[in-house]
Amino acid sequence: MPWPSHVAQQEGFLALDHTPHIELAGGDERVHAALDRFMRNLSVRTGVPFDRNFPGTPDGPRLVIRCASSGLRVQKLEEDESYHLAVAQTGIELAAPNPLGIMHGLETLLQLVQAGPRGWVVPYVQIDDVPRFAWRGLMIDVSRHFMPLDALRRNIDGMAAVKLNVLHLHLSDDEGFRVESKLCPKLTQLASDGLFYTQAQMRELIAYARDRGIRVVPEFDVPGHAVSWLVAYPQLASGPAPHGLVRSQRDDLRPPLDPTQEATYKLLDKVFGEMEALFPDAYFHIGGDEVNGKYWDNDANIQAWMHAHNIKDDHALQTYFTQRVQKIVQKHGKQMEGWDEILDGNLPKDSLIQSWRGAQSLADAAKAGYKTVLSAGYYLDLMYPASQHYAVDPMTGPSATLSAEEKSRIIGGEAAQWTEYVTPEILDNRLWPRLGAIAERLWSPESVTDVSSMYSRLAVLSRNLKWLNLQHIEGSRKMLGRIEDDDMPPALLETLATTVEPVKEYNREKTQVYDVEAPLNHLADAIPPESDEARQVNALALRAVHDPSVRQELRTWFTKWRENDAQLEPYLATSMLRQPLVPLSKNLSALGTLGLAALDAIESGQPVTAEKRKEQLAEVDANASYNAEMLIAVVPAVRALVEAEPASR
Repeated sequence: MPWPSHVAQQEGFLALDHTPHIELAGGDERVHAALDRFMRNLSVRTGVPFDRNFPGTPDGPRLVIRCASSGLRVQKLEEDESYHLAVAQTGIELAAPNPLGIMHGLETLLQLVQAGPRGWVVPYVQIDDVPRFAWRGLMIDVSRHFMPLDALRRNIDGMAAVKLNVLHLHLSDDEGFRVESKLCPKLTQLASDGLFYTQAQMRELIAYARDRGIRVVPEFDVPGHAVSWLVAYPQLASGPAPHGLVRSQRDDLRPPLDPTQEATYKLLDKVFGEMEALFPDAYFHIGGDEVNGKYWDNDANIQAWMHAHNIKDDHALQTYFTQRVQKIVQKHGKQMEGWDEILDGNLPKDSLIQSWRGAQSLADAAKAGYKTVLSAGYYLDLMYPASQHYAVDPMTGPSATLSAEEKSRIIGGEAAQWTEYVTPEILDNRLWPRLGAIAERLWSPESVTDVSSMYSRLAVLSRNLKWLNLQHIEGSRKMLGRIEDDDMPPALLETLATTVEPVKEYNREKTQVYDVEAPLNHLADAIPPESDEARQVNALALRAVHDPSVRQELRTWFTKWRENDAQLEPYLATSMLRQPLVPLSKNLSALGTLGLAALDAIESGQPVTAEKRKEQLAEVDANASYNAEMLIAVVPAVRALVEAEPASR
């Protein structure tokens, strides 16, 4: 995962009974580093010290690597990332135009390694692979909850494993400014809470990502989401200046920068110039989203300036601001990127538009002559299942009717992880393994759409990522252990945990006020966004309506849920982390009872009256309500059985 462009598998396997004998031609230091990583990861994955005699022995299988060029010093969007991988009796051959393809090919080779009857082997195969889209990204918000470097590094390793190539860091927002500024030190002295990356640390992170074929694109959000700027420079606020960094939803004073002051552009020129020198990538993201125009509307000085300059409304004022900022970005040798609110036909055509509000803005940007990437549908913080993200394609919907030239401007997509409810402990849990499905959508051919295959391969990816020290499984297990503590049998909480998911979209904000200092240590934080067990049970229930052979397995699940509450309930009241789970546990028990009754009715062959079915469905709905910021994800299984038509029963 992602599935290659072309795969031809032959009969037979190449034995990895000795360290590969490596023959390398071409490339640069990144190829050597990638080979070192490959050998280390191969050793960790297999438990065999393949790197002990690196670069290999004559007895080992041949690994021939041919890299046609050294690639660019600063990785660019236009580089060729294709590779050719062949495994045969004579050994392994990997060829690519530049180091990026070699890195991708080594990741594929690592995924092909499997245990055979007599040792570790690689299947005979020929792969010719090239990405469908050039921009395959992940945005991580490090402003709302600061993410330490080790969390970013391990997720860069995960990104490389699935061939993503852009890490977009959201570095400033209302909650903090996260990169050291030496020219304007107040930004980190007053507006970071002491949580920021030094410039030396950021250079190290950029180099770490480049070694893995990943570009780092910085975002400094202006003119909205700018409280951190205004804590340091209150005189640049539109209207009253904020009293401090935003801490929670209750902090409703969030003015944007004042676009009518020349001092605003002088500050941005100074800071952006410094940051553009720090980040080597060609693109520089200025944000531009969710600007609240009420501050401009209520500021007499801004209104007078707009009238004097014949600027008719807030959109026109933001366009003026964006044009000024674009000139600053261009002055320092970069191309401007922004969220789709900046879209305006008067912007220079080398601007890049990131669509988050819907597929229509993606098509509009392409039609207007701009390169554009899709994020709508790839927001991981919305807690959608992998299948929902997998179904989103940048070239479908409004984009499908574009001309070939217009379609060529859609250069890819980018997953987004906002962190209002994500700490470093939770980050991996929220990204993985679902991010693998998005990576496949952006790399693989458009025809690769089999959801069942995706989930089976996603499970393998999830296990493999543990060998890269991703914490999506282990971190979740540790958090569950904290809730269980030492006073309860773990199986009781886990029975409940495997049937629930965090609420979707932004429903959490309806019951829990966002607060950057609030602990995120509850069950809703510990469980993954998607329950594999719930998905399997829901599918089983659909089969069980007509297939008697699977009903006993369902009965086992339903019985377990029905009986779990009585055993779990005594432990719930003894811990503040467990008390909110009382109604959730009772509802699961009730659903287990309803599921068993529905199975009884199906197997008895007795018709159920419309009135009785109505009562049962009302009970299902009554036990499906949100509790403790979670929903019971197995409700569809019970509902499917209750709704089964009399003929089916």
